[in-house]
Amino acid sequence: MKKILVVDDEPAIVTLLQYNLEKEHYQVTTASDGDTALSLALQSPFDFILLDLMLPGLDGFEVTRKLRAANNATPIMILTAKDSETDKIVGLELGADDYVTKPFSPREIVARIKAIERRMQPQPAAAADPKAVISVGALRIDEESFKATKNGDPLNLTPKEFELLAYFARRLGKILSRDALLNGIWGFEYPAETRMVDIQVSHLREKIEDDPKKPAYIKTVRGFGYQMEVPHD
Repeated sequence: MKKILVVDDEPAIVTLLQYNLEKEHYQVTTASDGDTALSLALQSPFDFILLDLMLPGLDGFEVTRKLRAANNATPIMILTAKDSETDKIVGLELGADDYVTKPFSPREIVARIKAIERRMQPQPAAAADPKAVISVGALRIDEESFKATKNGDPLNLTPKEFELLAYFARRLGKILSRDALLNGIWGFEYPAETRMVDIQVSHLREKIEDDPKKPAYIKTVRGFGYQMEVPHD
């Protein structure tokens, strides 16, 4: 049974999310403040974290920052009452994978979680398929185990970063627009949310490039999007 940590200081929202998630057979743990949420997330593994931004004690931004600093790669979906571009961008820059603005539909939350779950589930035929491991320069991307290495050293990628890396690697040499990446990775319509792509590409570059400011793997194609290449010596 998948385990989800729901963090919000509004009891009505916690009850609503817990009810709908348990109906879908998820095991739900709840917290109403940031300090408790951080402690729970560090002590016990969760499959997903739904995290409000405005919390007593540590806020959602700080909880996200501390989890990522501790190499905790659990997918984080931030919940915010503010329809603020700044809040969304800051949350994503700190390492969140997705966001939902209140008021939201519980069905949308469940749909997004299930979409991530489906994409991260190994396919039965993948183990026998040599294409399940993709090589790009010094990178090795194992789509069955959801692990990636560079020069044999493991890369500590979040699920969203791994998805993005695999998506690029399967389309080596192709120029991919931000809209295409949004649809391919997030699987939802995000009008005018291409900034989300730029933030996640920046995170990925920090982990796979020798010099993220001069990327050798994921190049920016001005006016179009991004392109993954095999680095030249």
